[in-house]
Amino acid sequence: MKSMHPETVTALLAQHPPARLIDVRLPSAFAHLHADGAVSACVFEVGFLAEIELLAPGRDIPLIVYDAGAADRAAEVAAAKLRRAGHDVAGILEGGLPAWIAAGFATSGDGSLEPSPSAADGSHPLDVTESRIEWTGRNLLNRHRGAVAIRSGHLVFERGQLISGEVVADLRAISCADLADPKLNRGLIAHLENDDFFDTGRFPEARFLILGAEPIPGRMQGSPNLRVHGELTLKDVTAPLMFEAAAGWTGDGRPAAQALVPIDRTLWNVIYGSGRLFSGLGGHLVSDLIELELRMVAGRNAAL
Repeated sequence: MKSMHPETVTALLAQHPPARLIDVRLPSAFAHLHADGAVSACVFEVGFLAEIELLAPGRDIPLIVYDAGAADRAAEVAAAKLRRAGHDVAGILEGGLPAWIAAGFATSGDGSLEPSPSAADGSHPLDVTESRIEWTGRNLLNRHRGAVAIRSGHLVFERGQLISGEVVADLRAISCADLADPKLNRGLIAHLENDDFFDTGRFPEARFLILGAEPIPGRMQGSPNLRVHGELTLKDVTAPLMFEAAAGWTGDGRPAAQALVPIDRTLWNVIYGSGRLFSGLGGHLVSDLIELELRMVAGRNAAL
C-alpha cells in the first residue's frame, strides 16, 4: 500500500477535487482533532464500508486514509478493506495525524491530539451492576459454572494509577448457571453453602484487598497489562493472591479490567474432595483449582 507524505496528500486533494481524506479513527478522536478537510469513517464499525459509500459515492473517487500514526495499523486495515470492496485507494498518510500536524497543515476540532484516558485520583466505588465474579469448578470429567454477587467495593487511584482497593463478595448469593433441573441446582448450591465448601452460615463474605498494582512493561490494552497483588480472605483464612489483568477503559472513559484467576481452594481451607488430602474419592474427586473470572468496572465518577 502506497505511503504518502502530507505534502503529497494535499497536492492530490487539490488536483482531484472529488478525492477524499478519510480519518479511520474513533469518532470521538475525530471530534477532538482531525486534519482539516478530512471526513470520519471509523474502520472498527460494522458499517464502515456503507459509511464510505455515503461519503464518497462512486468507487472511482480517490481515497486517502489516515490513523493515529506510530504503531497504529488502522489505516492499513482500512485501505485493504476498501480495495477489496473495489474502491480507488490512492494511499495512506504516512505517520498519520501526528505527521500532518508536524508538517504544519491545518487541523479542526476542539482540542489537541486526544489525550490518553486517566482516572481521577481518590477512592471510587465499583459499579456493582456492571462488575461481576463468575466461577468454574471441575471434577475429573465434568464442570459446573456460576456467579457470586458483588456486595460492594472500591478502587483507589493515585496519579491516575490503581494503588489499592477492596472487593467484597456475598457468598450467600452464589448461583449455578449450568444445571437446568431445579432440584439438582438447589442441591449443588446447598453443597457449596454448607461446611463441605464455603460454610456461608459462618463466613458469608469473601474479601479481596488490593495492596498494589503496576503496569506490565511492554503489554498493551487487550492483553494482561496490569499486575494486581493483594490478600484474599475466604472462610477463616487470609492468604496472598496475585494475578494479571487486562485493564483499559470503557467507551465512556471509566477504568475497567478483566482477569481469569485460578485459585487453589485448599489454601483457604476449602478441602472437600481434594485428591491431595483424601484417598479413595472415586466420583467425589473435585479439582483443587477454582477458576474465577473477574470483571471490574469503576463508577462513573472515576474518569477524568
